[in-house]
Amino acid sequence: MFSPMKPSSRRLKTKTLWLMALIGLVIFFIVQVFPSTASDTLQMEQSDDVITKDQARMEAIEFTQSVLNIDLSGHPENALVTYESRSDLYGYLTKADLLASYLKTYGKQFPYDVFRVRFNEPNDVLGALTVDVHMTTGKVVGFEEIASSSNANKQMMLNYGTETNDSMRAWEGDLTLEEKEQLAAPYLSAFGFDPSKLERVSGEGDIGLLYNIKGYELGESRAAIDIRYEYGAVSSLESYFTVPKPHADYVAGQTRLATWLTFAGYALFTFVLGILAIVYSALTRAHTSFKRGIVLASAYFVLSVIGTVNMLPVFEKDGIDPILLVVGFAVQGLVTLILAASVYFSLVGGDGLWRKNGINLWARSREEGYGRHVLTSVADGYAWALILLGVQSVVFFILERTIHTWSTTDATQSPYNMVYPILFPLLAWVAGIGEEAVYRLFGIPMLKKMFRSTFVASLLTTLIWALGHTLYPIYPVISRPIELTFIGLLFSLIFLRYGFATVVFSHVIFDSILMALSLMFMGGALNIAAGLFYIALPAIVAYVIYLFNPPGKERPGPSPLQPQQPEPPQLLQQP
Repeated sequence: MFSPMKPSSRRLKTKTLWLMALIGLVIFFIVQVFPSTASDTLQMEQSDDVITKDQARMEAIEFTQSVLNIDLSGHPENALVTYESRSDLYGYLTKADLLASYLKTYGKQFPYDVFRVRFNEPNDVLGALTVDVHMTTGKVVGFEEIASSSNANKQMMLNYGTETNDSMRAWEGDLTLEEKEQLAAPYLSAFGFDPSKLERVSGEGDIGLLYNIKGYELGESRAAIDIRYEYGAVSSLESYFTVPKPHADYVAGQTRLATWLTFAGYALFTFVLGILAIVYSALTRAHTSFKRGIVLASAYFVLSVIGTVNMLPVFEKDGIDPILLVVGFAVQGLVTLILAASVYFSLVGGDGLWRKNGINLWARSREEGYGRHVLTSVADGYAWALILLGVQSVVFFILERTIHTWSTTDATQSPYNMVYPILFPLLAWVAGIGEEAVYRLFGIPMLKKMFRSTFVASLLTTLIWALGHTLYPIYPVISRPIELTFIGLLFSLIFLRYGFATVVFSHVIFDSILMALSLMFMGGALNIAAGLFYIALPAIVAYVIYLFNPPGKERPGPSPLQPQQPEPPQLLQQP
């Protein structure tokens, strides 16, 4: 038989816990939410007057028919609208503290965020047409006509030598520089550019036509207009602010480092933990049950699949062949199934390791006090989530003023690029269930067997988990591992003192609040209502569990997490 834990003296008093939660909430709003002081991690998600995707689609149709003279009356409703961002420019402006100046002076004409409207096969000649629409003004700021050969093929040709450049010039139609300028003039006029302010950069024999705009400079960045040609006609126009080469090189180097840290530090050791979880599930089967974890692992799999399918526009926007798309989703489904299996064995193996040592950190349904324990866990989870938000805000604040942490946009993770943005916060449950199962419930007792120290085990599993977040667009890439080391150690503390249910709820609520705010900042009554619902969802889930496990339907026995373990593991104590 196992002996539950924990001594109540190891838990914060309720009043103290909620006082800390209130302080954490205030700090979070001051540092990350209020527009005047918000950190870039949340500020870039805020928008007051973003047009709808339908409005962007209609603006693109009107431009296409009036300026490009392409009739879209056949199937305009099939246009795909996605969110695109110049993350390199946003990052440079943020790092150089030029973002406010840029938005005030150039943001209306040279946006770094746009809605990209894609029309597949708009006529018999083009394979696709994309039109970029300003997200707040609705003004068209760029376009590209894509012939039967893809953009990727043309870019590949550009990366080769002189022979390929000759092919590209032939593709353009062997136009002279004067002919290119004549063809470009009507489009420059349509987009409102003053010819007297244009300074040609490209010369005879160059691919396309490139202009700088005189006087349009900020820091080391300046305005440029890039015009491309196909078959003797203008095929695209793009206006933007350039990014200094040192900044681009820095980001490239940081990305390479993040890739190494992710695969060598996170993926490799997580894979090892997954193998060990299978082994210890078998070795500790006398102390646990293989029925444990089926529900949570299944929820992890289903919600992960929903999250992947919800990102369909991210894959569709580049015109990927439907067959390849199906194959890609099938492969991703297999990977997700393997990850769900890893979560399942971590749940079984972790529960077995703790119970083998006489410790019950994951109470079972129908155990005495289980229903009340779940309600208490979700209440504690809300309090700790607010504390964690405050801690995260303080860490970000310090990092921004010491190692000058800065962040940029990531269109692939934006709710704007989801089929149903209101499903976005469901991923909080994927993170909360999966990560707490692997790195806390199983990882801590597993590494404690090796290093004989609860603190070292908590620290090492936290570092492995933290390294898995280095590919996020936050720089220097060590910023997130530093931040998540503090967060992860607090998750470990919550797990060891309050149990698995509390730490899962804490993690889910923590992520749900951040994701719900991103959804709510998109605007609209539905998004705001959905955001509030997701913040309340953990409490709803806990109450439903309580209804199925009320007092009177519990099996007799010791209550979960009660003070019967003489020497419970402590996060900061060397055993």
